[in-house]
Amino acid sequence: MSSDIAIGCRNVGKAFQLYLRRNDQLMQALFGWLKTFYKQHWVLKDVSFEVKKGECVGIIGRNGAGKTTLLQLLCGITRPTKGEIEVNGRVAPILALGAGFDGSLTGRENALIGAAILGLKRKDALQKLDAIADFAEIGMFFDQPMKLYSSGMVARLAFSICAHVDADILIVDEALSVGDEAFAKKCEEFIADFARRGTILVVSHGLDYLKTLCTRVVWIDAGRVREIGDPKIVIPNYIATVRKDDEDEAMVEVA
Repeated sequence: MSSDIAIGCRNVGKAFQLYLRRNDQLMQALFGWLKTFYKQHWVLKDVSFEVKKGECVGIIGRNGAGKTTLLQLLCGITRPTKGEIEVNGRVAPILALGAGFDGSLTGRENALIGAAILGLKRKDALQKLDAIADFAEIGMFFDQPMKLYSSGMVARLAFSICAHVDADILIVDEALSVGDEAFAKKCEEFIADFARRGTILVVSHGLDYLKTLCTRVVWIDAGRVREIGDPKIVIPNYIATVRKDDEDEAMVEVA
């Protein structure tokens, strides 16, 4: 891969195992060497694209197209069934905000753990705790167990941790709706600022937002890359296709 490439996907596919009967998973574990007891469901098929360092790329597609699965692969949360993925740089994944927190620990303790998981040394993480707390705007709850947090407070803290780990690449999955309107605006401003100095890959249904933020978009359709290019060209094509598909579906239902 070229030295100016931050993210590269080459013929990436991801399949999940679907078990149709209750005991099939056990049978696969015991007798999988003799027979396959599951069906493969391919969520992604032969996905290939590159993101250059400093580029901001959006990913669009209908629900179930495979967008979130693709981001999980790029973050190392799951592995591809086929193909190759290469990521050059420290990644801050703003996905499923707060999913990995321990509710019995305080926000401060979870912030330390989260920062360490994302690659910060303990000394550096300790130095950033005040900034993380200030950005999250959760006040005294920063030193309270997270089981007392609202879902909005959990999301605020998770976003704040990702914003302070000195990442090279920001991977965002529909995180801009966290908290109230003021905090959502704060998140948007952070992402816009990050775009001036780092690499961003963002999934969003906010198509107007992607037109403003991104230099290119990748349209994922039924697990495949359908189109890559200028947001001002690809997004209208996507909208027109979705509208036509919905109209065709409505006509079938009426008939």
